[in-house]
Amino acid sequence: MGQTQTNNQKMIWTIGGGKGGSGKSFITANIGICLSKLGVRVILIDADLGGANLHTFLGISPPAITLSDFIKKRVPFLRDVLIPTAIPNLQLLTGAQDLLNAMDAKSVQKRRLVRSIQTLESDTILVDLGAGNSLNVLDFFLMSDGGILVVTPEPTSVENTYRFLKSAFYRRLRQTVSSPSVKALIDGAMDRKNERGIQTPHELIKEVRRVDEGEADRLIEEAEAFRPNLILNQVRSKKDIEIGFSIRSACLKYFGLRLHYLGYVVYDQEVNNSIRRRRPLVLENSRSRAAQCVIEIASKLANSR
Repeated sequence: MGQTQTNNQKMIWTIGGGKGGSGKSFITANIGICLSKLGVRVILIDADLGGANLHTFLGISPPAITLSDFIKKRVPFLRDVLIPTAIPNLQLLTGAQDLLNAMDAKSVQKRRLVRSIQTLESDTILVDLGAGNSLNVLDFFLMSDGGILVVTPEPTSVENTYRFLKSAFYRRLRQTVSSPSVKALIDGAMDRKNERGIQTPHELIKEVRRVDEGEADRLIEEAEAFRPNLILNQVRSKKDIEIGFSIRSACLKYFGLRLHYLGYVVYDQEVNNSIRRRRPLVLENSRSRAAQCVIEIASKLANSR
Protein backbone atom coordinates (compact mmCIF):
# COMPACT_ATOMS: atom_id res chain seq x y z
CA MET A 1 0.00 0.00 0.00
CA GLY A 2 1.13 3.56 -0.62
CA GLN A 3 1.74 5.06 2.77
CA THR A 4 4.52 6.22 4.98
CA GLN A 5 4.33 4.74 8.45
CA THR A 6 6.23 6.00 11.46
CA ASN A 7 6.50 4.57 14.95
CA ASN A 8 3.20 6.13 16.01
CA GLN A 9 1.45 4.55 13.00
CA LYS A 10 1.09 7.86 11.19
CA MET A 11 0.08 7.56 7.53
CA ILE A 12 1.06 10.03 4.84
CA TRP A 13 -0.89 9.76 1.59
CA THR A 14 0.20 12.00 -1.29
CA ILE A 15 -2.48 12.53 -3.91
CA GLY A 16 -1.38 13.40 -7.42
CA GLY A 17 -1.86 12.68 -11.09
CA GLY A 18 -0.51 13.93 -14.36
CA LYS A 19 -3.50 16.02 -15.40
CA GLY A 20 -5.32 19.02 -13.96
CA GLY A 21 -9.07 18.68 -13.49
CA SER A 22 -8.99 15.04 -12.42
CA GLY A 23 -10.62 15.90 -9.08
CA LYS A 24 -7.65 15.51 -6.70
CA SER A 25 -8.73 18.33 -4.39
CA PHE A 26 -12.35 17.15 -4.25
CA ILE A 27 -11.23 13.63 -3.37
CA THR A 28 -8.60 14.80 -0.85
CA ALA A 29 -11.05 17.02 1.04
CA ASN A 30 -13.86 14.48 1.15
CA ILE A 31 -11.67 11.51 2.09
CA GLY A 32 -10.17 13.63 4.87
CA ILE A 33 -13.63 14.42 6.24
CA CYS A 34 -14.67 10.74 6.08
CA LEU A 35 -11.56 9.70 8.03
CA SER A 36 -12.06 12.44 10.63
CA LYS A 37 -15.65 11.24 11.16
CA LEU A 38 -14.20 7.81 11.93
CA GLY A 39 -12.22 9.39 14.79
CA VAL A 40 -8.94 9.63 12.87
CA ARG A 41 -6.92 12.83 13.43
CA VAL A 42 -6.39 14.22 9.94
CA ILE A 43 -4.28 17.02 8.50
CA LEU A 44 -5.00 18.13 4.94
CA ILE A 45 -2.06 19.79 3.20
CA ASP A 46 -2.54 21.80 0.04
CA ALA A 47 0.78 21.43 -1.77
CA ASP A 48 -0.54 22.69 -5.08
CA LEU A 49 2.19 25.29 -5.09
CA GLY A 50 0.91 28.28 -6.98
CA GLY A 51 -2.72 27.15 -7.21
CA ALA A 52 -3.86 26.34 -3.68
CA ASN A 53 -7.64 25.89 -3.49
CA LEU A 54 -8.25 23.06 -1.01
CA HIS A 55 -9.77 25.54 1.46
CA THR A 56 -12.54 26.28 -1.05
CA PHE A 57 -13.62 22.62 -1.03
CA LEU A 58 -13.99 22.90 2.74
CA GLY A 59 -15.94 26.15 2.56
CA ILE A 60 -13.15 28.09 4.26
CA SER A 61 -12.06 31.61 3.27
CA PRO A 62 -8.43 31.97 2.09
CA PRO A 63 -6.39 31.58 5.28
CA ALA A 64 -4.30 34.51 6.50
CA ILE A 65 -1.44 32.17 7.38
CA THR A 66 -0.10 29.69 4.80
CA LEU A 67 2.82 27.43 3.89
CA SER A 68 4.44 30.54 2.46
CA ASP A 69 4.87 31.90 6.01
CA PHE A 70 6.79 28.77 6.98
CA ILE A 71 8.90 28.70 3.80
CA LYS A 72 9.85 32.35 4.28
CA LYS A 73 10.50 31.69 7.99
CA ARG A 74 7.89 34.12 9.23
CA VAL A 75 6.81 31.30 11.55
CA PRO A 76 9.35 28.85 13.06
CA PHE A 77 7.36 25.61 12.95
CA LEU A 78 5.04 24.06 10.39
CA ARG A 79 2.49 23.36 13.11
CA ASP A 80 2.11 27.14 13.49
CA VAL A 81 0.55 27.22 10.02
CA LEU A 82 -2.17 24.65 10.83
CA ILE A 83 -5.69 26.06 10.96
CA PRO A 84 -8.69 24.30 12.50
CA THR A 85 -11.79 23.51 10.47
CA ALA A 86 -15.40 23.28 11.60
CA ILE A 87 -15.01 19.48 11.40
CA PRO A 88 -13.68 17.74 14.53
CA ASN A 89 -10.29 15.98 14.09
CA LEU A 90 -9.62 17.86 10.84
CA GLN A 91 -6.96 20.55 10.36
CA LEU A 92 -5.82 22.32 7.20
CA LEU A 93 -2.43 23.51 6.05
CA THR A 94 -2.71 25.51 2.86
CA GLY A 95 -0.30 26.75 0.23
CA ALA A 96 -0.17 30.17 -1.40
CA GLN A 97 -0.18 31.64 -4.88
CA ASP A 98 3.27 33.16 -4.39
CA LEU A 99 4.91 29.95 -3.18
CA LEU A 100 5.75 28.37 -6.53
CA ASN A 101 8.78 30.46 -7.45
CA ALA A 102 10.19 30.31 -3.93
CA MET A 103 10.00 26.52 -3.95
CA ASP A 104 11.53 26.20 -7.40
CA ALA A 105 14.40 28.43 -6.39
CA LYS A 106 15.65 26.50 -3.39
CA SER A 107 15.45 22.75 -3.05
CA VAL A 108 16.76 23.13 0.51
CA GLN A 109 13.42 24.76 1.35
CA LYS A 110 11.60 21.81 -0.19
CA ARG A 111 13.58 19.32 1.88
CA ARG A 112 12.89 21.34 5.03
CA LEU A 113 9.18 21.34 4.23
CA VAL A 114 9.11 17.58 3.55
CA ARG A 115 10.91 16.86 6.83
CA SER A 116 8.54 19.13 8.73
CA ILE A 117 5.46 17.47 7.20
CA GLN A 118 6.77 14.09 8.33
CA THR A 119 7.05 15.32 11.93
CA LEU A 120 3.52 16.78 12.23
CA GLU A 121 1.42 15.18 14.95
CA SER A 122 -1.52 13.43 13.36
CA ASP A 123 -2.88 9.97 12.57
CA THR A 124 -3.21 10.63 8.85
CA ILE A 125 -1.84 13.34 6.57
CA LEU A 126 -3.32 13.81 3.10
CA VAL A 127 -1.19 15.91 0.73
CA ASP A 128 -2.98 17.37 -2.29
CA LEU A 129 -0.42 17.89 -5.06
CA GLY A 130 -0.44 20.13 -8.10
CA ALA A 131 -0.95 18.92 -11.64
CA GLY A 132 1.85 17.78 -13.90
CA ASN A 133 5.07 15.92 -13.20
CA SER A 134 7.53 18.68 -12.30
CA LEU A 135 10.33 17.74 -9.90
CA ASN A 136 8.50 19.53 -7.08
CA VAL A 137 5.37 17.45 -7.61
CA LEU A 138 7.33 14.19 -8.00
CA ASP A 139 9.35 14.79 -4.82
CA PHE A 140 6.22 15.44 -2.79
CA PHE A 141 4.54 12.39 -4.31
CA LEU A 142 7.55 10.28 -3.28
CA MET A 143 7.20 11.43 0.33
CA SER A 144 5.02 8.36 0.71
CA ASP A 145 5.86 4.84 -0.40
CA GLY A 146 3.56 5.11 -3.39
CA GLY A 147 0.95 7.77 -3.06
CA ILE A 148 -2.45 7.92 -4.73
CA LEU A 149 -3.02 8.78 -8.38
CA VAL A 150 -6.38 10.23 -9.39
CA VAL A 151 -7.25 9.58 -13.03
CA THR A 152 -10.35 10.10 -15.15
CA PRO A 153 -11.41 7.57 -17.81
CA GLU A 154 -10.17 9.68 -20.72
CA PRO A 155 -7.25 8.74 -22.99
CA THR A 156 -5.30 11.94 -22.18
CA SER A 157 -5.69 11.42 -18.43
CA VAL A 158 -4.68 7.75 -18.65
CA GLU A 159 -1.67 8.61 -20.82
CA ASN A 160 -0.62 11.34 -18.37
CA THR A 161 -0.93 8.87 -15.50
CA TYR A 162 1.51 6.47 -17.15
CA ARG A 163 3.89 9.35 -17.80
CA PHE A 164 3.60 10.51 -14.19
CA LEU A 165 4.19 7.00 -12.82
CA LYS A 166 7.23 6.47 -15.00
CA SER A 167 8.69 9.86 -14.03
CA ALA A 168 8.04 9.28 -10.30
CA PHE A 169 9.52 5.79 -10.43
CA TYR A 170 12.67 6.87 -12.28
CA ARG A 171 13.04 9.81 -9.90
CA ARG A 172 12.85 7.38 -6.97
CA LEU A 173 15.41 5.07 -8.59
CA ARG A 174 17.80 7.95 -9.24
CA GLN A 175 17.62 8.96 -5.57
CA THR A 176 18.49 5.38 -4.56
CA VAL A 177 21.68 4.79 -6.55
CA SER A 178 25.11 6.33 -5.97
CA SER A 179 26.97 5.32 -9.17
CA PRO A 180 27.27 8.29 -11.58
CA SER A 181 27.14 5.95 -14.58
CA VAL A 182 23.89 4.37 -13.34
CA LYS A 183 22.42 7.83 -12.64
CA ALA A 184 23.31 8.74 -16.23
CA LEU A 185 21.55 5.59 -17.48
CA ILE A 186 18.40 6.53 -15.56
CA ASP A 187 18.53 10.09 -16.87
CA GLY A 188 18.90 8.76 -20.40
CA ALA A 189 15.98 6.36 -19.98
CA MET A 190 13.69 9.32 -19.23
CA ASP A 191 14.05 10.31 -22.88
CA ARG A 192 11.82 8.00 -24.93
CA LYS A 193 14.19 8.41 -27.90
CA ASN A 194 17.29 7.45 -25.89
CA GLU A 195 20.10 5.89 -27.90
CA ARG A 196 20.01 2.61 -25.95
CA GLY A 197 16.35 2.11 -26.80
CA ILE A 198 15.30 1.76 -23.15
CA GLN A 199 11.49 1.99 -23.00
CA THR A 200 10.55 0.30 -19.71
CA PRO A 201 11.93 -0.09 -16.18
CA HIS A 202 12.56 -3.78 -16.99
CA GLU A 203 14.88 -2.76 -19.83
CA LEU A 204 16.52 -0.11 -17.65
CA ILE A 205 17.36 -2.61 -14.90
CA LYS A 206 18.75 -4.99 -17.52
CA GLU A 207 21.09 -2.24 -18.77
CA VAL A 208 22.08 -1.29 -15.20
CA ARG A 209 23.00 -4.92 -14.47
CA ARG A 210 25.60 -4.76 -17.24
CA VAL A 211 27.20 -1.80 -15.46
CA ASP A 212 26.74 -2.67 -11.77
CA GLU A 213 25.16 -5.84 -10.33
CA GLY A 214 24.73 -4.33 -6.86
CA GLU A 215 22.95 -1.23 -8.15
CA ALA A 216 20.67 -3.42 -10.30
CA ASP A 217 19.68 -5.44 -7.22
CA ARG A 218 18.96 -2.18 -5.38
CA LEU A 219 16.72 -1.02 -8.22
CA ILE A 220 14.77 -4.29 -8.10
CA GLU A 221 14.20 -3.78 -4.37
CA GLU A 222 12.94 -0.26 -5.03
CA ALA A 223 10.60 -1.49 -7.75
CA GLU A 224 9.13 -3.99 -5.30
CA ALA A 225 8.75 -1.34 -2.56
CA PHE A 226 7.11 1.22 -4.85
CA ARG A 227 3.37 0.49 -4.54
CA PRO A 228 1.33 3.37 -5.93
CA ASN A 229 -2.45 3.47 -5.62
CA LEU A 230 -5.13 4.45 -8.11
CA ILE A 231 -8.53 6.11 -7.82
CA LEU A 232 -10.63 6.39 -10.98
CA ASN A 233 -12.82 9.51 -10.88
CA GLN A 234 -15.89 10.59 -12.90
CA VAL A 235 -16.81 7.05 -13.90
CA ARG A 236 -19.91 6.84 -16.10
CA SER A 237 -20.08 3.17 -17.12
CA LYS A 238 -18.96 -0.36 -16.33
CA LYS A 239 -16.46 0.00 -19.18
CA ASP A 240 -14.96 3.02 -17.39
CA ILE A 241 -14.58 0.99 -14.17
CA GLU A 242 -12.58 -1.61 -16.12
CA ILE A 243 -10.04 1.05 -17.10
CA GLY A 244 -8.70 0.94 -13.54
CA PHE A 245 -7.97 -2.78 -13.86
CA SER A 246 -6.43 -2.24 -17.31
CA ILE A 247 -4.06 0.41 -15.93
CA ARG A 248 -3.11 -1.95 -13.10
CA SER A 249 -2.34 -4.78 -15.55
CA ALA A 250 -0.35 -2.51 -17.87
CA CYS A 251 1.76 -1.19 -14.98
CA LEU A 252 2.71 -4.72 -13.97
CA LYS A 253 3.36 -5.87 -17.54
CA TYR A 254 5.34 -2.89 -18.84
CA PHE A 255 6.71 -1.25 -15.68
CA GLY A 256 6.95 -4.18 -13.28
CA LEU A 257 5.05 -2.04 -10.76
CA ARG A 258 2.28 -3.34 -8.53
CA LEU A 259 -0.44 -0.70 -8.66
CA HIS A 260 -3.28 -1.00 -6.14
CA TYR A 261 -6.72 -0.04 -7.49
CA LEU A 262 -8.34 1.61 -4.47
CA GLY A 263 -11.67 2.16 -6.17
CA TYR A 264 -13.69 4.53 -8.30
CA VAL A 265 -15.97 7.54 -7.89
CA VAL A 266 -18.96 7.77 -10.23
CA TYR A 267 -19.80 10.88 -12.20
CA ASP A 268 -22.45 12.72 -10.19
CA GLN A 269 -23.93 16.18 -10.73
CA GLU A 270 -24.12 16.48 -6.95
CA VAL A 271 -20.31 16.88 -6.93
CA ASN A 272 -20.51 20.09 -8.94
CA ASN A 273 -23.45 21.29 -6.88
CA SER A 274 -21.54 20.80 -3.63
CA ILE A 275 -18.45 22.58 -5.00
CA ARG A 276 -20.54 25.56 -6.09
CA ARG A 277 -22.11 25.70 -2.62
CA ARG A 278 -18.66 25.38 -1.03
CA ARG A 279 -19.93 22.46 1.02
CA PRO A 280 -18.12 19.09 1.03
CA LEU A 281 -20.21 16.44 -0.69
CA VAL A 282 -19.94 13.87 2.12
CA LEU A 283 -21.49 16.45 4.47
CA GLU A 284 -23.91 18.04 2.00
CA ASN A 285 -25.31 14.84 0.52
CA SER A 286 -23.73 11.74 2.04
CA ARG A 287 -26.26 9.45 0.34
CA SER A 288 -25.35 10.59 -3.17
CA ARG A 289 -23.70 7.98 -5.37
CA ALA A 290 -20.36 9.80 -5.52
CA ALA A 291 -20.30 10.35 -1.75
CA GLN A 292 -20.89 6.64 -1.17
CA CYS A 293 -17.92 5.84 -3.42
CA VAL A 294 -15.67 8.25 -1.50
CA ILE A 295 -16.84 6.84 1.84
CA GLU A 296 -15.94 3.33 0.67
CA ILE A 297 -12.44 4.41 -0.43
CA ALA A 298 -11.91 6.24 2.87
CA SER A 299 -12.90 3.10 4.72
CA LYS A 300 -10.23 1.13 2.84
CA LEU A 301 -7.60 3.71 3.81
CA ALA A 302 -8.73 3.61 7.44
CA ASN A 303 -8.51 -0.19 7.49
CA SER A 304 -4.98 -0.09 6.07
CA ARG A 305 -3.70 1.53 9.25
